[in-house]
Amino acid sequence: MSGSAGVATGVPGPALAASMLLALFAAGGAPRSQAAEMVRRFEAAPGKITRVGSPTIYSSLQAAVDALPDGGGELRLGPGVYREKVLVARANVRLVGTGRRARDVVITWSDGAKEVGGTFRTASLEVRGDDFQARNLTVVNDHWLRSADPSQAVALYITGDRAFVENVRMLGAQDTLYAASRKCEGPDCRISRQYFRDCYVEGHVDFIFGNSKAFFENCELHAVPHDEVMLTAHMRTGPDEDRAYVFDHCRITSEPGVGTLWLGRPWRDYSRVIFLNTRIDAPLHPDGWREWTPGETHRLTTAFYAEYASTGAGAPRLAREPYSRQLSAVEAAAWSAKQLLAGDDGWAPQDAPRASR
Repeated sequence: MSGSAGVATGVPGPALAASMLLALFAAGGAPRSQAAEMVRRFEAAPGKITRVGSPTIYSSLQAAVDALPDGGGELRLGPGVYREKVLVARANVRLVGTGRRARDVVITWSDGAKEVGGTFRTASLEVRGDDFQARNLTVVNDHWLRSADPSQAVALYITGDRAFVENVRMLGAQDTLYAASRKCEGPDCRISRQYFRDCYVEGHVDFIFGNSKAFFENCELHAVPHDEVMLTAHMRTGPDEDRAYVFDHCRITSEPGVGTLWLGRPWRDYSRVIFLNTRIDAPLHPDGWREWTPGETHRLTTAFYAEYASTGAGAPRLAREPYSRQLSAVEAAAWSAKQLLAGDDGWAPQDAPRASR
């Protein structure tokens, strides 16, 4: 991510972590859950791409996105691997995988920060337009399996407002998901809101990061092998900024080979992350939260880090980091999807029926 040209302070080189993951699989320590997908490269042929309301069949996903009218539209992606770098700049674009499972439709590329000149140029799928939707597919950056000297590599980069991502798997290592707001100024500059439901995100260092208002419902966060893993790195630069990451009824899991596991660390002084009703089936460090650079920064004193009703092996047995909070039921209610996402337009993605699979 920006401000960390290499891997995170206090963790080993990325090539070592990548070799650990490959060695684990080769030795028969099969990763749990969907993580097995990231021990092989994605090379299969793409499927058929169609647009709702049009007879055209497109040769590439980017070509299909570019052919959409100004008002957007829905693209249906047949099972296959779409190995291309994709930019969605216009509003009201919907990407729907038509496979039986999310893993049947894969969008993937393999850029790394060192090769392309920065983290924010690495995304396999970059979404700038508002009112974006994605459903029943997988977004991957498999740079860590292709480079001898891997660096930050974003799978999904999303800065549009009112984004709805459902049953989508995001696979990577460092900086997998960038959930953020556009860089803009003035009265019309809105903090972007994003809603993730029934999703799966895997990675290690700061693998969910950014500065949006993002709500994650019934998602799995899966840590892959690395000496030190931070699930989140939220950015909030002032105490009055209306930004936060909220995780509700999510599950935290991990691979064997994960070293010290943290809920997050503050990318800027006023980082704000809340975990509600989380099942922690992973060896979380008892403190829960880590300083950005221990011994150098002091952001935990101003960050807002909180939990409510965590369960599982990593639930707090003793006190968490002293500056973090354990919320009451009344306090937790203030962080519902409705409270976080409604804004002045009443956006309520949490009320939408779940898509059939």
